[in-house]
This record gives sequence, structure tokens and C-alpha cells, in this order.
Amino acid sequence: MTAPVYLVSPALATAWQPGEQVLLDGAEGRHAATVRRTSPGEVVVLADGEGSWGRGEVVAVDKASVTILLASTGHDAVPPVRLVLVQALAKGGRDDQAIEAATELGVDEVIPWQAERSIVQWRGARAEKARESWRALLRSAAKQSRRTRVPALGPTVTTRALAARLAGASAAYVLHEDADQPLASQSFPEAGEVLVVVGPEGGITPTELSVLESVGARPMRLGPHVLRSSSAGPAALAVLCARLRWQA
Repeated sequence: MTAPVYLVSPALATAWQPGEQVLLDGAEGRHAATVRRTSPGEVVVLADGEGSWGRGEVVAVDKASVTILLASTGHDAVPPVRLVLVQALAKGGRDDQAIEAATELGVDEVIPWQAERSIVQWRGARAEKARESWRALLRSAAKQSRRTRVPALGPTVTTRALAARLAGASAAYVLHEDADQPLASQSFPEAGEVLVVVGPEGGITPTELSVLESVGARPMRLGPHVLRSSSAGPAALAVLCARLRWQA
């Protein structure tokens, strides 16, 4: 089994050196000590969520912290192609399912989209609470999948704001059931930013599609079946990762 990952402050990671003892306390330390019941001798990985990591053996455990003797440290490079999922807000927690799976697959940023047919509305206090829920989900999914980088959470966008973001991308694909071209048949850029846009359960409106196409986004289908908003984004990211990342 791979070593569990615990997230720490980036400020702490800058000083890591092999042979150093690091105290993991706070919420992560309590989780390691009381929930996972970590024991001396176990190997764990500490990560700052921005690519820096330290791997070592647990040498001491108390009720709310563990102490790790670092054996090695490093920094995972940023991939040449940055993958971004634009996920329309969806009911029934389907958007939560989508960003959790996308994180496990390697997405670099998630952007919440308030689409015209999104039944869920992020406004006022509810908006900030929902964003905090997404942020926590990204962190937990990154830890679960043993990632040293936590995906960024972009600002919540309207369709017009989304179009402005897409205009600067190396490539942008809008998943749409009526599209003629399959995503898997495309030639993808080898550098820059690639965005995948997923609509809500009610679909993307013709007006929205027109706005996104006007800035260079291309409608794509994934296969012969219609996927739900919870699975479309992760399926597209799997196609991209298979071509851009998983062959190394």
C-alpha cells in the first residue's frame, strides 16, 4: 500500500531537509494519531499542496500529533499541460461527485459554472459555504489519491465570464451530446491550458453554446452514450490524461 499523504503549510515545507524531524499537529496531526491510529515505524508523506513533499518514518505519536523523521524530500514539477474542469452547478451532489473524481484523475483546477439551467444557485452566504465545501472536497480527494498538489478552485463564473476565460486557453472543449466529433480523436496541445466544460443535468442552452463557440471552444462528444454531469467531466479527463500524462 502507498504511504498516506498529509497536507501541511507551504511555509513549513520550504525548510524541509532529509534527516530532520517534523511535527505534524493540528487537524492533520489529530487525524493521523487518532483516526488512522498511526504507529511508530509507519511511513508517511507530508505535502504542501503545491508540489513539495517530504517522506519519512513516524518516530513518535501522541494524542494530537505525530513526529516524522524525513528520509527524502522533493518537488513534483507542474505538468506542461494544465487541465481545467469547468463544472456546472448540479443538483443531487452530482457536481461534488464530478470534482472528486476529477481530482483523483489529476485535474489542476476546477471552476464552478452558474449555467442557465443550473437548478442549484450559489448566492450570498450559501455561495461561500458551497465554495468551502468544494475546497474541502478537493483537499480530501487529493490526499486520498496521494497527490502532492491540491487542485485550485477558480472563481464561480457566469457564461460571459467563462467565455473570457476560454478565450485565453490553448484548447477548450464543450461536452455536448449532439457534437459530431469525438474527444478521443483530437490532437491535443503539448503545453498551455486545456479546459473541459460540462453543463448541468438540463444541458447547455443553444445561446450558451453559441457564446462559448464564439471564443474558440469546440463541442465534443465522448462516445455513443449520454453521460450525467457527475461522470462526463471525469470521463473527458481520463481521455486527456491517457494521451498527455499516463504514457510516461
